[in-house]
Amino acid sequence: MAAEVQSLQPLKLAAGPEAITADQRYWKGFRSQQLVPSPHSNPITHISFPPSPTNPLVTPPSDTFAVTSGSRVQIFSSKTRKLLKTITRFGYDDIAHSGEIRRDGRVLVAGGDSGAIQAFDTGSRAILKTWKEHKQPVWVTRWNPNDLTSIMSCSDDKTVRLWDLPSESSMTTFSGHQDYVRSGAFMPGQSSNLIVSGSYDQTVRLWDSRAPKRAVMTFKHAAAIESVLPMPSGTQVLASADNQISVLDLVAGKPLHLIKNHQKTVTSLCLANNGTRLVSGGLDGHVKVFETSAWNVVAGFKYPSPVLSLSVVGAGASREDRHLAVGMQSGLLSVRTRLSGEQKAAAREKEKEMQALVAGTIEEYDRKKAKKLRQGDKKALRGRDFTGEGADIVIDGNARGNIRNQSKWESALRNGKYALAVDMVLGATKFYNPNMLTLLTALRHRSAMRTAFKGRDETSLQPILRWVIKYIGHPRYIKLTSDVAMLLLDLYSEQAMDSPEIDDLLNQLHRKVRHCSELAQAAYSTQASAEQHLAMHSQGSLRLQTMLRDEEHVDVGETPTRLKQAVSDERNFTQETEVLALWKLQKAWSLV
Repeated sequence: MAAEVQSLQPLKLAAGPEAITADQRYWKGFRSQQLVPSPHSNPITHISFPPSPTNPLVTPPSDTFAVTSGSRVQIFSSKTRKLLKTITRFGYDDIAHSGEIRRDGRVLVAGGDSGAIQAFDTGSRAILKTWKEHKQPVWVTRWNPNDLTSIMSCSDDKTVRLWDLPSESSMTTFSGHQDYVRSGAFMPGQSSNLIVSGSYDQTVRLWDSRAPKRAVMTFKHAAAIESVLPMPSGTQVLASADNQISVLDLVAGKPLHLIKNHQKTVTSLCLANNGTRLVSGGLDGHVKVFETSAWNVVAGFKYPSPVLSLSVVGAGASREDRHLAVGMQSGLLSVRTRLSGEQKAAAREKEKEMQALVAGTIEEYDRKKAKKLRQGDKKALRGRDFTGEGADIVIDGNARGNIRNQSKWESALRNGKYALAVDMVLGATKFYNPNMLTLLTALRHRSAMRTAFKGRDETSLQPILRWVIKYIGHPRYIKLTSDVAMLLLDLYSEQAMDSPEIDDLLNQLHRKVRHCSELAQAAYSTQASAEQHLAMHSQGSLRLQTMLRDEEHVDVGETPTRLKQAVSDERNFTQETEVLALWKLQKAWSLV
């Protein structure tokens, strides 16, 4: 039996970069956004959720998170995203700050503009304790990760204090900052006796409760500190100052890296993916996700209002990322949620069903699931396993020359009507450029391109010239379009003056080629200038880093990656073969 005639395979262009990375796919999973307006449209200044307990068997994890806005702290369920309780027992003209839930979910602590710190029972909303030692607004309250009764606070009175829940007064006072203290945290793990604080005096200080008279370590910055965040290892601290985030090494006592991806002040920092991703929010309305090895941006979100607070809320005993909660200046709370457990289970079950369908074991899968087949499915499966009674089974192929789903231009190409095939593709009601590329590639392989283009009149030549003018500068098509243009100039250069339309199209082609050649030359010049600039910048940054380390500053230089990206984009058009083809075409035009 003769072999079937295969249909013409469409031309496949070079694959570009991957459309979406694994991190982008992960963070795009935070969907089904819920917008919750705050009462009286007060800005949302703080979002927090309790960490996982040290022993989940003794203390079950709390499935709640707290949102601080205006004179109230709202407690939401991390399972349903519904509002559970609202605590409003603050002064009439007081503003609440930094509502934090203890890891067992039973007690909430918050500061206020009056300088008071209050502890509330989350069940009854009763006030358990009130401290009034701070003389200025209290902006930060935190629970000790290893102690259920230890609390820290930071205030505009330039002090950091440690409290014990049963005591009536502070246990320790750290004095050393010269301006408002607006951020602070306990160090994680076994270093919970260490406290880090950030102040508007442009310093990040590390305190030891065993030696409270002076800071253990001080890092000077170039702007006021808005937020500090210890890393899970306990050896690094992140601090945001202005539109930059500095990575501070506590072991070496110096900055490691400076992140400069925001355009305005970075207001909030948090960790995700078990501490392997950093999430930051700023007044530019952007939320950016960084990987913590090289500190590159891997994902991002844009919000309509400046971001004041954010948190990646975990759920369950494993504290798997469930919600991305973002608080804005406009008073809106945005909560994006990943798939719940039931939805994930349904997706996994659907994937197993598809795998069984591909493997041909769908009946076995249905029997295991006790799935009842529909009547149409039964008819489709009837007789599928019938093998016949000793009779031969003959399978007839398609008749030679009769190809199914073959387009008209493909039939003309197979029959040697090359000019007609070109006219059919260009004259189609809905022009599809890959068909034209496939046809021209097939004509070039058959050495029939001259046959397809020769002997044309003014009317049939114009569509071809317009197509060449449109795509002559495209990097992916340059080799093919330049061959077509050279052939057209060879065939019709002498008759160009006889037709004003053809002459005008050739002039357009000349201008387009000249413009593309200038772009290629400019790209090479840009590459040389960029490489020289990068070399000079790297030498200057080394000198700057040495000087800053001597002064204990953290403004460490960063390689201008945007310039590298711009040069990389230009290189897509400046390959040697493309420039050579354009130069040949321009030279051919000069000979006309």
